[in-house]
Order: sequence, then structure tokens, then C-alpha cells
Amino acid sequence: MNTPLPPSLDRRTFFRGAGLVAAAVLGTGLLGACSSAVEERKAGAAATATPVRGGTLKAAITSDVLPATFLTNTDGSTTVIGLAYDSLIRYPNDRVQPEPRLATAWQLAGDGRSLTLDLREGVTFHSGRPFTSRDAEFSIRTYADPKWTAQLRSTAAAITGYDTSDPHRLVLTFAHPLGNIFDLLDTVPILDSESIDKLAAGEAFVGTGPFRLTSRVPNTSLTFERNDGYWIPERPYLDRVEVSVIQDAKALLSSLKSGQVQLVHGLNYRDVEVLGKTAGYQAIPMEGAELQVYLGTNVTHPALADVRVRQAIAYALDRDRIVTEVFRGSGYPVNLPWPKSSPAYDEARNASYGLDPAKAKQIIAQSGVAVPNLPLTYQAGNPFYEAAAQIVQANLADVGIATTLDPQEGATFVKQLIGAQFPALWLTFHSWAQYVPSTLTVSAYPFNARKNASRFDSPDYVRAADAAWQVPDGTSPEAVAAYRTVSTELLDNLFLIEIGVILNQLASASAVHDVGWTKRSEIQLTDTYLA
Repeated sequence: MNTPLPPSLDRRTFFRGAGLVAAAVLGTGLLGACSSAVEERKAGAAATATPVRGGTLKAAITSDVLPATFLTNTDGSTTVIGLAYDSLIRYPNDRVQPEPRLATAWQLAGDGRSLTLDLREGVTFHSGRPFTSRDAEFSIRTYADPKWTAQLRSTAAAITGYDTSDPHRLVLTFAHPLGNIFDLLDTVPILDSESIDKLAAGEAFVGTGPFRLTSRVPNTSLTFERNDGYWIPERPYLDRVEVSVIQDAKALLSSLKSGQVQLVHGLNYRDVEVLGKTAGYQAIPMEGAELQVYLGTNVTHPALADVRVRQAIAYALDRDRIVTEVFRGSGYPVNLPWPKSSPAYDEARNASYGLDPAKAKQIIAQSGVAVPNLPLTYQAGNPFYEAAAQIVQANLADVGIATTLDPQEGATFVKQLIGAQFPALWLTFHSWAQYVPSTLTVSAYPFNARKNASRFDSPDYVRAADAAWQVPDGTSPEAVAAYRTVSTELLDNLFLIEIGVILNQLASASAVHDVGWTKRSEIQLTDTYLA
């Protein structure tokens, strides 16, 4: 049964400081700028006095949306979700403090086992159908469905009850306290139940977002038109967004330099660095949407099953070189996944495994393990994965570990990651560490304590992950203490070997203003204009 929200909400509501101000503004529906209200980070050339309405932005990404993995945070999916969909809340990029989106206010129960959300009125899907609490329930339940392989599925599955008796209020009941519940509400796109079958088939993507997807040519292009019925007045500024899928990095760069497109994602970091110093272009570091580059290990491989071999690999890696050369200094080396903005970040423990080839050789010799030539898998066609893999290969050769580079096409690589099918070593990015830390260990494919890409199985790790997850306030001192235990498990077992925290990058023509993004690197063009 629903109960009214009290006039004074405690700290568990997360309605503090700027969040409270944003709630007041958003609750009225009279919002001057979407991104200022939710404190999204933006970049672009110096803004003109008055944003320009109209025009078509031409953008390019490296991969198309894959309907079967729509909820797995891949490149094409993040583009479609960022432009065509909304979520219930939105984190600002510099912290994990929820701010209003389609939910305007909320209260977390004192025991952490239920959450009441007031929902925005006057919101419609692109089809014209009104958004209600039943749509929020449908979206979360869909996200929890195993067929979509969503990474926060365990959190969605821990929701045991939905009260949708009021179309503008949703009450969620939990199996246990969920310290990362707002991570889920930030992540789940509000889906249209009437067209979900068409979404699964790649035929329609109907949301409540600022743009409508009106055309898709698989692996070639996506076309978006302005949603004239968007709930934020006078937004978006652009009339149209045309997105090309360009898999080759050189062709991607050429398309920007020739003027065929004005905004790109997926360039080599060196190319972005050069563009940032070139008149007429700008580099856009996506601060707050950090990625982590890491080396994964299949711990069922006979050699990698010995943690001493994994320790030797950790000491062999030249993290500084990879961050400096491959990613042009756009980040910093780490031994743990947490970015500096995370409540779990620990500067001292990030020095646990520094570059020490002599120590690596010593550990291997003492282990007595004969390490065969190991496949080193990475995603083909990606210049920074290839360059980083080559450095890792050289690092390991220096300590007597031979590897064979094993580039795989993108869809195959993702399938291997989800299915824990890598034969030995792999190199890629992971995300989710920029959220409440417990999300990483109960959700992300590489880290999930119960089923992960490394096939690592440890009761101690499961207990540590669950304990951190079930602290009601995911940023409290109690939670921070729990995260330290999780970090100990990661450092002691090294089934994943972190290399560095990296800032994702966009590049654009200087005529593109006010590009925004979410913590998941979903491009936000609600306030973007051309001038």
C-alpha cells in the first residue's frame, strides 16, 4: 500500500544539496536546460550567447546496435539509449548521488528494503502513449529477464514486489537491502511494452527520449528525428541526428577531417590528441564515464590456475607505458578497478603490483609452473586494444611468458566475454567501477562473484561481494569498509589484472556545442547545437 512521502526526508533519500535543488526545478516541469538540472558533463567549443535551434548533426560510431544485447552497454546500444530513451534517475558524472529524471522524488525505507518513487506526469512514448508506473515496472522486469543478459540483472532480480496502483507512483520491495539500487534506476532505459518484440527484432526502438529513431540500416546507419513531444520544454535543439557506423579507425578519422561527420566516438587516442590541438576540432574527454583497461585470466587454464603465475604477470606489466603511449596520458595506472571519484579508491593499494620484471621471473621460477605459449585475445579493428596488447605481449616475453596475439571480431569477443570462453588471457575495457562499487562485483561480466569471465569461484569473494551489496547506503562508512574487503579479494586472487583507469574520448568539429554524456558513456545531445 502506498503512503505519502513525508515533508522531511532522511539521508537515505539521497535528496541532499544540489540534488534537492534539481528535484525542485524538475518537479515543476519548467526546466531551462536538461543537462544543468541533472548536472551532466558537457563539452564543446565556447558557447554562443544564444543556442541555435535546428540543423542536422552527423556523427559516427564503430559498431551498430545489436538488438539481442541491447541492454549490455555496447557502443551502438549506448548511442540509441542515449538519444531515444530516458531512465528513472540520473547520476551526475562526478558522484553517485541520484538526481531526478522520470522519477521526481523518492524515499528509501529505513531498513533499506523498499523504495517509493514519484513519477513525472505528462511524459509520453514516441508512439504518443502516456508513461506510467506500469511502464517502469515492465522495464525493470525486462531488464531482469536472463534473455537480455543485462549486467545489473542480479539487482533487478532482487526486487520482489512492485506496487503500481497509482500510475504516477512506483513502490519497489527488495529481498534484502540494495546499496546499488540507484545504479539500477540510472541504468535501466524505460522501454515500451507495446513494441518490445520489434525491439528484439531490431525493427523499432520506442522510448520517451529527446529523439525518435526513424531509420536503421544494419551495420550502416541510424537516423534520429527530434521528438517534438519531449517532456523538457524547447528541447532538443537539433532537428535530426544521422549516425554512420564506421568500423575502421582510419576511415572514422577521415570522415571527421573531410567534414562528412562532425562528431565521432572510437578514434585512436593519439588521433584524438592531435585533433584537440588542431584548429577547427576539439577533443572531448568524457570525465565521469571512466573505463578501465585490464588483462583477464582464465583461471581454469593449467598454468593460470596458479595464483603465483598471475602475480608474476601483474608485476610484469608496464602500466605507465600503456597509459602514456596508448592512451596518451588520458588516465592513470591502477591495481584496483576503482577510479579516484569512487568511495572504494585506495591510493596506497594501487601500488601493490608495480613494474618489477626481476620479481616476476623469480615468482615463476619458484612456482615451478611450466607456462606454455598463451593466446592473448583482444577485439580486432580497435587500434588501442591492439597497441596495448602488443605492449603486454612484450612485457610478458621479458619475464619468459610467450603469448600469441588473438584478435577477434567484436561480436565474437563479446560472446566469449559473456560466455566465459576465452582460452587464456584477454585484454579489453570494463566499466561499472564508476558506480557504487558493489555493482561491479555482483553485476559486471568480468567481476561477478557468482559467474564471471575468468571462471573464478571463491566462497570468500562471494561473501565479500554480498556483504558490500547489502549495505543500505552504498556510500556510507560501513560500505567503504566492505569495499576494502572486496579489494583485498581482488588483489589476493588476481583473476583480473588491472592496468589503468582511462577516460573515454569523443572528438568533434568545433562547430558542435554542448555535447553531454552519462556515466555509461551514452551520448546526450539534448542540449547540443551547431554554430
